[in-house]
Amino acid sequence: MRNQFLVGSGVSLVAVAVATLFWPLAAWALVVIVPVVVLGVIDLIQPRQAVRRNFPVIGHFRYLLELIRPEINQYFVESNSDGRPFSRNDRSVVYQRAKGELDTLPFGTQRDVYASGYEWINHSLAPVEPRRKHARIMVGNAACRQPYSASILNVSAMSYGSLSRNAILALNGGAKLGGFAHNTGEGGISPYHLEPGGDLIWQIGTGYFGCRTADGRFNPDEFAKRAALPAVKMIEIKLSQGAKPGHGGILPAAKLTPEIAAIRGVPLGHDVLSPPAHSAFATPLGLLRFVEQLRDGSGGKPVGFKLCVGKRHEFLGIVKAMLESGIVPDFITVDGAEGGTGAAPLEFSDSIGTPLSEGLSFVHQALIGAGLREHIRIIASGKVNTGFQMATRVALGADICNAARAMMFALGCIQALRCNSNACPTGVATQDPALVRGLHVGDKTTRVARYHAETVKSFFEVLGAAGFHEPSELKPWFVMRRVTTSEVQSYHEIYPSIDPGALVAGTVGGSLGQAWETARAEAF
Repeated sequence: MRNQFLVGSGVSLVAVAVATLFWPLAAWALVVIVPVVVLGVIDLIQPRQAVRRNFPVIGHFRYLLELIRPEINQYFVESNSDGRPFSRNDRSVVYQRAKGELDTLPFGTQRDVYASGYEWINHSLAPVEPRRKHARIMVGNAACRQPYSASILNVSAMSYGSLSRNAILALNGGAKLGGFAHNTGEGGISPYHLEPGGDLIWQIGTGYFGCRTADGRFNPDEFAKRAALPAVKMIEIKLSQGAKPGHGGILPAAKLTPEIAAIRGVPLGHDVLSPPAHSAFATPLGLLRFVEQLRDGSGGKPVGFKLCVGKRHEFLGIVKAMLESGIVPDFITVDGAEGGTGAAPLEFSDSIGTPLSEGLSFVHQALIGAGLREHIRIIASGKVNTGFQMATRVALGADICNAARAMMFALGCIQALRCNSNACPTGVATQDPALVRGLHVGDKTTRVARYHAETVKSFFEVLGAAGFHEPSELKPWFVMRRVTTSEVQSYHEIYPSIDPGALVAGTVGGSLGQAWETARAEAF
């Protein structure tokens, strides 16, 4: 095509020149021809893209098609049930509930109920009306002086910076309106978290944003000031995140505004990187001493930590440290590898970390085996967007569920997959003022609150259909999964349980018993 372009350009220019001798108006053709020739010459000499060098001008169509491919695939190619990370059906139910529209499914399920991985809950012939008082869970053990009554469903961690100002305002406004909590994410507490007046779970990551010294270390005085805010109901130490465990956080420089830099205490013009590990502690015992320090510094508010389960002996080391020190967190948030993020390396999102079902079951059983489960609430986060998904998490041991991307859908997110580019078309995950203006705070506030209410309602309807009055009655053996086309197992069979105190008693064998023996409170 290179030769054809050169010959064609030359012939076109000569032809126009000759035609102009007989008809002067023919010169106007140069308005079209010259820009095309210039573009083609640029394509020929640029060194970076081989397609453009070999196919000048028309090679641009390849990049245009690549640019619009996600939208074409989403709207015209994928079916209602095969989209990723969330299918069209998954997104639609959030949109419908957030808008208060009809959210029923016509003509029966569109899922293949005989495909491996299909899950369901066994219903009862004696359905009941569940007690809605169990929609709130008290968080705070004996060491906590300001326990918090949390909703069974809350907004998972998403920072201001990753999300826009208007998105944060709408999420927190929805939390205020609906009576649930809003996790700040590790980016610190912004004015937009405080303005609507919703309850906050202040997440503190390795960057210590909002409570850091000039060199990026933890500042207890700054922490005490922020933790004393009436809106702050709980404090969460972020150890790792399901979408990128062991990697730290990333806020691209394109999304770093002067305001965000001031809130976080970081310089402009560079990606904001949270280190993979904390500098305030380096051992399980150190973590628990940090928990105690934050609990004291906050006036006794609930303090816990969030992690994606990795090496099992490391978490068991934390459990041993609890037993040795007597310091027990008020809650543990278990994040699944399927959880979302604004930006992460492909290898970390796709291939590192334990999925939520396995991680949640392990943490639940480990605390039972150590005799600590009754003192600690477990929060599950990672791809929760329906009442059924909440039920499966509760069956595996969760007391509370957190949702992030589902709340983004309630804000109007269309899964454009541009969170890391500062070009989110709905104004949710961008700092571009022109795009942010498209997100109307008042309308989206109502949608967030409505989605939360309808999803909690659907969870209790699932519970009632199974014959249970309260979430604690939902056990693993009531949830079924098709493991092959001809074999079905319950969660109890897939995720075995252990007896209370069995780890401490040394009666657990197999790989879990070996991990317990390997675990040390003095080292991860």
